[in-house]
Amino acid sequence: MRLLIVGTLSGQLTIATKLAMDKGATVTHAADIAQALAALRSGRGADLLMVDVAVAIRELVTALEAEHIHAPIVACGTATDARAAVAAIHSGAKEYIPLPPDAQLIAAALAAVADDTRELIYRDDAMARVVKLALQVAPSDASILITGESGTGKEVLARYVHSRSSRAKAPFSCVNCAAIPKSSLESELFGHEKGAFPGAVARRIGKFEEANGGTLLLDEISEMDVRLQSQLLRAIQERVIDRAGGTRPVPIDIRIIATSNRNLAEAVRESSFREDLLFRLNVVNLKIPPLRQRPADVIELAQYFIGKYAAANGVAARPLSQEARHTLTVNQWRGNVRELENTMHRAVLLAVGAEIGPEAILAPDGARLEQQRHTPSAAHGALVAEQASRALVGRTVAEVERDLILETLKHCLGNRTRAANVLGISIRTLRNKLNEYAADGVPVTPPGSGEPRAAA
Repeated sequence: MRLLIVGTLSGQLTIATKLAMDKGATVTHAADIAQALAALRSGRGADLLMVDVAVAIRELVTALEAEHIHAPIVACGTATDARAAVAAIHSGAKEYIPLPPDAQLIAAALAAVADDTRELIYRDDAMARVVKLALQVAPSDASILITGESGTGKEVLARYVHSRSSRAKAPFSCVNCAAIPKSSLESELFGHEKGAFPGAVARRIGKFEEANGGTLLLDEISEMDVRLQSQLLRAIQERVIDRAGGTRPVPIDIRIIATSNRNLAEAVRESSFREDLLFRLNVVNLKIPPLRQRPADVIELAQYFIGKYAAANGVAARPLSQEARHTLTVNQWRGNVRELENTMHRAVLLAVGAEIGPEAILAPDGARLEQQRHTPSAAHGALVAEQASRALVGRTVAEVERDLILETLKHCLGNRTRAANVLGISIRTLRNKLNEYAADGVPVTPPGSGEPRAAA
């Protein structure tokens, strides 16, 4: 996790730096926008920008967009500076952290944009076989293709391989090919020279050079444009890249790990993915089984997430009741580990009593779940389905989504970052939804409060 701190609140930003480094982040400082842009162009890169509200955040956001640099911004300032905080959010910051900084908020901000702190937790034999193969090939420089359904932990496994490789002390860079517009992905990967296109005001080092000596993860590579696939193939074969507008090749020394939740062989048949590139990437295939095929991992992961989110939210880590364990193990987990993580985060927030029961996992309606506890398992499943159907019939998807978002935000006491983590969406998506609701006059829980208020 690479953090770039921009601003001059020296004492308080120094504390923020230490807290971030304690969480495993690599921290770089820039006094102003010019220094920040120079650092980002140079290849040092950043996964997150923490910016003093005194800095012109709108100007920074505009400059980043003009140069096709993608990095989320978190604003920070004195706790009493509410007007500056609102202005920062309106200018494009994804979150606001009051100073002096709180360790839990720093951790939540870092966790919202990176998986660096995630551990590889497993117990099931099916996953153990995958990890064994990963350890076997980690020391090599062979390209690796990690496949599996969305939410199975492909990026976590990629970081695990990097940490066990001979390149472990070198950079690990990640590019989500599905999240970056096609028009910007070339510059993001290969960089550009000054004047290469309108807005290219200076040389920009891309992810290939940024990861030189280390590992480059191409996440969801199936979404890469076919034209870019040919450039990627050349980079893998010849170990050189061409910056946009450049006049000579740039040598690189990196290991490529790619992930996909699609069947790339099928994509080849559909002519949306190059067959020769698939051969180059798929030297070793690590196929992660879905969570429903790893039953021994469910409770192991659930307990890990309970500890993680209990600590993050400052609450006691309650044990799982027997009923809750049964509920977890019979669920199909279509969203895999990501769904389980969000479920356990919510359960930590909603649980009451000495244990985490099924009522904190399944639904907020305690009375109905009280009846479910005494129902045989087959009838129990049917009852859950029937009750869920009755609750949803006659309602639109947008209405159900709105209630889920608002209820989660309320349980997170208005903390946008935590709510986004629980819901499994980005801060930007959450804020856009909340702005829509506020514009419609729907009460939205403000930051730092458990009580909703109508938007102005």
